[in-house]
Amino acid sequence: MEVQLLRSPAAPDGRLDQNARPSRDRASVQSLARALELLERLADTGGEASISQLAASSGLPVPTIHRLLRSLLRGGYVRQEPSRRYSLGARLIRLGEVAGRALGTNFKPHLVALAEATGETSNMAVLDGDEVVYVAQAPSRHSMRMFTEVGRRVHAHSTGVGKALLSGLSDGEILAIAARTGMPKQTPNTITDSAVLLEQLGQVRLRGYAIDDEEQEVGVRCIAVAAPLGTLIVAVSVSGPRARIDSGAIRRIIPLLKSATSSATAIGFREG
Repeated sequence: MEVQLLRSPAAPDGRLDQNARPSRDRASVQSLARALELLERLADTGGEASISQLAASSGLPVPTIHRLLRSLLRGGYVRQEPSRRYSLGARLIRLGEVAGRALGTNFKPHLVALAEATGETSNMAVLDGDEVVYVAQAPSRHSMRMFTEVGRRVHAHSTGVGKALLSGLSDGEILAIAARTGMPKQTPNTITDSAVLLEQLGQVRLRGYAIDDEEQEVGVRCIAVAAPLGTLIVAVSVSGPRARIDSGAIRRIIPLLKSATSSATAIGFREG
């Protein structure tokens, strides 16, 4: 039986090449970064794209994209549709759910303090693809209060948290989301015209907060502020019955909201 000794790659002069492992490590890190970028590009397109679209948006060569997608397919992080296009895989759902729960858990004490200070329900939400997903909530002490299930997904155009999050995007990105999801009318007050939405988001950027004035649910008002949490943008909101969330309450709630989002930013720096 012949036994072969495996040796590290040799340099031209016969000595062991000490740079071989660092080079392989750099290649592995680059492949990982490129694979993650492809997942981000898929998310940017609404979760589904062709090879040519991924090549155009990422700048990567088509053979490289094919190789990376094969690895992601094996892991369940992407799937190939009958149309030959690629979409985000089910394996990412668990990762997103766990990440969302962890994020909400870390910020929950600040939501509780905000709910106690305002007397109304407070929420935290993030933009996941084209939709808004609620990741944490602290309920109001009132018997008549707003309740949104953690994990619930809603359209961005009709919610306070959604508009706060959209205000951090470019007009082109906002219009692309609106084109993909549509702008369904939830109540008589829902904005269904993209031009009107862009105009209102311009006001959100100027004043630093968004308002949902019975646009998602009749009789409910919501005030929301967006803030960076590490590399993620989150929105924190206070919502309640329109009868209690009047103009005076809004003026009182806004600085409390901004203080809470400042706390979110501080958490983000510690975690980063």
